[in-house]
Amino acid sequence: MMKTLKRIRHVRLFSIMFLFTVIIIIGVSITITWTTINMSENFFIEKYSLMNGKVMNRIQNNLESFDNQVVLASNNLLQSETIKQMLTEKHSDSEKMSAYYTLGQKMQYIHSLLQTDQLGIFILGKNGTVYASNRSFWPVTDEQLKINPVTRNTLDKPKWLLYQYDDSTQSFGSGKYIVASRAFMDRGSGQLYGSMYFALPESLFKNFYSSYTSLGNNVYLVNKEGIVVSSSDSELIGQKQQALLNFSEEMKKNGQKFMIQHYRGKDQIVLADEIPYLNMYLINLVDKQEAIGDLIDKKAIAMIVMLIVLAALAMVYFFSRRLTNSLSRLVRQISNSPKSDFTQYVAESGIYETRQIGKAFNTMLDELKEYVDKLLLAQKQQRNAELAALQQQINPHFLYNTLTTIKFMVHLGDKAGMEATISALISLLQNTIGSVSETITVQQELDNLKNYVLINQKRYGTRIKVNYFAFPDSLDVPIPKLILQPFVENAFFHGFNKKQEGTIHILIWQEEEKLICEVVDNGDGMEAHAEGELPKTKRKQQLFSGIGIKNVHERIQLIYGDPFGVSVTSELGRGTKVRIELPIPPK
Repeated sequence: MMKTLKRIRHVRLFSIMFLFTVIIIIGVSITITWTTINMSENFFIEKYSLMNGKVMNRIQNNLESFDNQVVLASNNLLQSETIKQMLTEKHSDSEKMSAYYTLGQKMQYIHSLLQTDQLGIFILGKNGTVYASNRSFWPVTDEQLKINPVTRNTLDKPKWLLYQYDDSTQSFGSGKYIVASRAFMDRGSGQLYGSMYFALPESLFKNFYSSYTSLGNNVYLVNKEGIVVSSSDSELIGQKQQALLNFSEEMKKNGQKFMIQHYRGKDQIVLADEIPYLNMYLINLVDKQEAIGDLIDKKAIAMIVMLIVLAALAMVYFFSRRLTNSLSRLVRQISNSPKSDFTQYVAESGIYETRQIGKAFNTMLDELKEYVDKLLLAQKQQRNAELAALQQQINPHFLYNTLTTIKFMVHLGDKAGMEATISALISLLQNTIGSVSETITVQQELDNLKNYVLINQKRYGTRIKVNYFAFPDSLDVPIPKLILQPFVENAFFHGFNKKQEGTIHILIWQEEEKLICEVVDNGDGMEAHAEGELPKTKRKQQLFSGIGIKNVHERIQLIYGDPFGVSVTSELGRGTKVRIELPIPPK
């Protein structure tokens, strides 16, 4: 029976090793197959993009040819003195008829420069004169033309020939038009006297590229605002497509010839070029699936790979039993334990040997955790004991002087001052002797300070004033008891030996995930000391609680760690600032 169990254990070890080998072989096979298919697709896409790049160049040549014709026509109109007079001067009816006739003759010549009659030419003058060669290509009324955004943009950039998309005439035809516009501007004075427009429906504009598109192969003209001005995909015309604009800008920035992007639910081969004279991007999207199609027979490749894997596994089967590495997984888990501060147990699984080692390691972690918990509890108990002992060390001189002050108030008949001093003393005694809690709220600490300051001001007068500035969201934050009082005490009795009067400011606020407490005075100040070293005072701070400045710093670091504690900056003759940084506990 025992021999049978041992054999089973050996088979389990072998099974684990063999399974691991199988996974590696399958993983490598899949990776190689995927890499091969991906490289083949990339090679085809690269060649395909080169071919489409030539198509993009032909489209750009068509657009550039049209732009050159528009530039030539617009320059001819700008140089016409007859048009300038017609747009700037007032005319009688007979003169208007003659001018319109002359302008009509001029438009025939302009159409000949454009080599087409399939567009409308519009002229708008400063004097309100409007001329249209053919409104069927842009059915805009005279009033609509004057307030049209196309006109406003043209006059805002008078030196530019602008190509703009207009859909303000939705009730006429398709309602989608491409308008090339330019302002009439006197070259000498720079004065504007009108604007010209070369308009044609988007359905005619797409003739420049429609012969190069097909199913799954679309062309888009997108302006710098992301609006699709013209496209073989009619659904998107006039819509803002930020994704297309982002593709174009990314390719321009990185100098890419093409890229693969997911757009409208499909993987697309993206080609994009900037057309400066149109101030637009020409984008060609090709459906990757449509382009590649059945270029690669993935089923045949999968069958071949499966046969190769089976042959490899048959060979591995005969050699894998000689290869053992049963402890590798356990070693990895143990080596990762320090990263989790030895709180992460190792899995007690696998073969018999690894389970036994895992159990032993986990038992060691339990003992280590128990020891650390005891050590932390002992440290906490030690801190509480030290705090309790320090709280009992109320200096007799402080108590004696406070009672003497109260006695003096009795002789003076200062009943209100006497009651206030006694109440303050009682509160201080309650919060130092009566409470053994290690932490109190910021509000309670401020109440203790106010009582302590009141007693000192009753005794020594109000030559030293104390101001409190605490943000409301900080009042309920718990902090160690008696961390501000020693610094206020130090300022009272050492900060104003040379100066007769002054002010102590107590500021408390939250900064990121820290609570910041500052005690700032404008007293005598101290000489500079080494960075990170607390100043040494001439006497022990035992006027009230016996908890000194260095003790506060050590308490904070003991409780919260090295990133927190006390820092002091001072300038002789200018004053001292004590800064205390504490963590804000999670709510």
